[in-house]
Amino acid sequence: MARTDSTGSTWRYRWAHRQNERRHQTYRGAEATWRRRNDELCRLRALAADFQGSAAAGIGLPLELASDEVVLWVWPAVQLVEVRHSGVLPAPDLAVGVEATPLRPRRPDGIRVADAGMAVVTSRRLVLLGGRGRRDWAYGKMTGLTHDPAAPVTLIQTLDRRRTSGVLLPVAAAADFRFKLTLAFADAIEQRDAVRAQLDELIDEHAQLKPFRPAVATPAQARLSGLVPGGRRTVAVAAALALLVPAALIESGPSDPGAEVAIAATPDPTPRATPPAAPMLARAEPAASTSPKPKPERTSASPSPQGERLCGAPRNPMGYDFCGGDRIREPDAEVCDHFDCAQEFWAGRGYLVQCRDGAVSLTGGSRNACAEHRGVRRTVWT
Repeated sequence: MARTDSTGSTWRYRWAHRQNERRHQTYRGAEATWRRRNDELCRLRALAADFQGSAAAGIGLPLELASDEVVLWVWPAVQLVEVRHSGVLPAPDLAVGVEATPLRPRRPDGIRVADAGMAVVTSRRLVLLGGRGRRDWAYGKMTGLTHDPAAPVTLIQTLDRRRTSGVLLPVAAAADFRFKLTLAFADAIEQRDAVRAQLDELIDEHAQLKPFRPAVATPAQARLSGLVPGGRRTVAVAAALALLVPAALIESGPSDPGAEVAIAATPDPTPRATPPAAPMLARAEPAASTSPKPKPERTSASPSPQGERLCGAPRNPMGYDFCGGDRIREPDAEVCDHFDCAQEFWAGRGYLVQCRDGAVSLTGGSRNACAEHRGVRRTVWT
């Protein structure tokens, strides 16, 4: 068990409470963000497996379908946009992505609205039934397609039309439209399995990013810096000032020795008897040394920074890191002041390891190492 303070003071318990509240608040925010993306990926995976169109869905639409064409998606309020000056768009692909930031309901510069109406995604084409007519984008004729990452705009280039055009959707419908258009295009080129495989890979990669639940801070891990407002940062600033102020005083202490020699060489105004020639030569010797002597170089009072090899380990005076070296079987008594020690830490009989939940344990090398902490993550070295 981690060593505890027997003084009966309560500031250590208050420090542990604040640390646990801060850690859990950070964890809850990260876990909520991770879960939202995970739910969206799972929803898209289920949609990729079950999404099918129906010929009956086209009943009532002013659109004539081919014999093998089915309606996959319909949205009643879409705007037709055209680009005044556009380059070559990237070729259509099957990339599936979940927007990291929400789209903004705006129309990008250089795009004008030409019409408005109903958007229909079928198994062979994207159709906009507008007030001025119908606009078709057949999948077999698409040469370029791009989705704006900041606005709900999709632009398309086709072989039978010179000007780039596309659709501007409501923000609430943009993500669903983009994914279903990708599925429709994948069905047209018989690559639905590639979309499902890509989603499976994204889900597996995202599962590896699930945040760890933080270790519980104990009163024994509280340091004296917790009593100072600002904690270790205030202590570090005070230590830096304690080193810099004496150095500044040393630099500005004694005056230039050359000035002292010049003052000593100034003739005394008090009249005196003229000494013999020999003493005059003796007075000329100090005058010849009035040029200032070079100052000896002083070393700075502050220590020069040296790069620490930590490889992700917290800063500690023992020199423990995650890089490599020798295993630690008898850790320093202050190890729990710098690392999050597991419960029953000092009862371990192995070498020092970090568990998958971030705690460190002395059970390295045993069959049950970090058994209550999701297993061993890596070894702590010295």
